[in-house]
Amino acid sequence: MINRSLFENTGTAFVLKSDSELERAYFLFKMISSQPLVRIGTAATNFALKANLPIEGLIRSTVFDHFCGGVNEEDCLPVIDKLFAQGVSSVLDYSVEGKETDEQFDNACEKILKIIRFCDQREAMPIVVFKPTGFGRFHIYQKKTEGLDFTDNEKGEWNRIVARFDAVCKLAKEKDVEVLIDSEESWMQEAADNLVEDMMRRYNKDVTIVYNTLQMYRWDRLDYLKNLHQRAKAEGFKIGMKIVRGAYMEKERNRAQEKGYKSPICETKKVTDDTFNSTLSYILDNLNDISIFIGTHNEVSCFLAMELMEKYNITKQDNKVWFGQLYGMSDHISFNLAAAGYNVAKYIPFGPVKDVMPYLIRRAEENTSVAGQTNRELSLLKTEKKRRKL
Repeated sequence: MINRSLFENTGTAFVLKSDSELERAYFLFKMISSQPLVRIGTAATNFALKANLPIEGLIRSTVFDHFCGGVNEEDCLPVIDKLFAQGVSSVLDYSVEGKETDEQFDNACEKILKIIRFCDQREAMPIVVFKPTGFGRFHIYQKKTEGLDFTDNEKGEWNRIVARFDAVCKLAKEKDVEVLIDSEESWMQEAADNLVEDMMRRYNKDVTIVYNTLQMYRWDRLDYLKNLHQRAKAEGFKIGMKIVRGAYMEKERNRAQEKGYKSPICETKKVTDDTFNSTLSYILDNLNDISIFIGTHNEVSCFLAMELMEKYNITKQDNKVWFGQLYGMSDHISFNLAAAGYNVAKYIPFGPVKDVMPYLIRRAEENTSVAGQTNRELSLLKTEKKRRKL
């Protein structure tokens, strides 16, 4: 039977937080719960960084240390070790965004290759992650998705993107490290989907190494998965899928309205939730062919996954099923699931403070827009503070 009060255990949820870290977390989520404060804070931070004002120390000791593991891989090791002592694995996420040159893309690729070698020596790190636009220009993916002809230079660019993907997936296969490839905006995604599918065809013959990502706020993604499943069965390769609700909703809706096409986004939050849960059910019912990384902070979806695992006699430690949450968020889910014996990984963003700020600002804005989640964090932190006093 599933323990319905599992996520209420704040002693387990915040076992790694000192009293002062608990207070800092409460303060941060209190700030994030206010939209005007997030807007003012974002503008002030951007201005201070552009003006080279000495605020990195302040950022590092507050929001950065709460949501990020460190400025480089070695810096993250204490966090990785502490998490693993509680049964939670780590996915190092090099969260540097918005690069445009081949040199920067090569550096990002080298960084992921380095992380794979880093993972190879550590049981606590079975998975790596990267974004398609970490390895190539958004414009190239978009042009490929739209079926437009490349110039000779662009053909060379695309071939270098393919080579970067292949280098990472090849080394991951050699080292038995799983690779999660993030999804991005819909108008570039088909090119990325096709490229990731090629990598699955190549490297997922016997076990699942390469995972694509489905953003379930898109109403077309379950059909996409079902079609991919048919191709995989016909051609004899395994599918890896990370499922998330998604991260580009406003941008997607605005562009669809501006360009006059049907929005790819589900009409309501409920439809998104239903689509997520239907996809979760479909995958767990086809676990022989599809491995899953359940990227969610939604308690209902987590309970559904646990119930389906019980129904289909899937063991908690089956490597084909992972739960994942972001570092600094939903500890009541991550640590209680791990304590109950499930495979759990925290996404741990890292990178130079200045370069990681776009990621941190997006986190703050996302939390502000999901009021229920921020309130849930605050309520659990308050409960734990009371529990410790008693």
